[in-house]
Amino acid sequence: MTEPTTTPRRLPVPPVAVLGAAAAAQHVLSRRHGHIGAARGLAGAALALTAGGFIAGSVREFRRAQTTVNPVAPDRATSLVTGGPHQLSRNPMYVGMAGLLVAHAVARGNWAAVLPALGFVAVIDRVQIPAEEGAMAELFGRDYAEYAARVPRWLGF
Repeated sequence: MTEPTTTPRRLPVPPVAVLGAAAAAQHVLSRRHGHIGAARGLAGAALALTAGGFIAGSVREFRRAQTTVNPVAPDRATSLVTGGPHQLSRNPMYVGMAGLLVAHAVARGNWAAVLPALGFVAVIDRVQIPAEEGAMAELFGRDYAEYAARVPRWLGF
């Protein structure tokens, strides 16, 4: 008889779908806010470019390492990626996705639109990331433990 697995469950949908749901919620919450002002638009664009840089840099590092980017199957990873934006966060793609949501809220000037961004972070942090971390710990053991000890899950925490 085999022992039950203790690996945390994964999201039944890809994280990009959670991002899409959060973006749709932002749209609903901010549709009564009209024109995007120049200052808010520039601030939102700057945040979006930075967030996009995290995502693009992470994808580039995964491709260089020739490993999977698929968050639904983290157990298929063949390399532990620690370069590029992974030096600042263990989850730069999720940092980037959250940043895009915050950028949209800033551009719209609607603080209620921040709520779906917080919801996105909570779902990813409590459901998706633990499953990925469990898979990385199993696959890469001590190397992953050392990486996790020196690089925060998000940015700075």
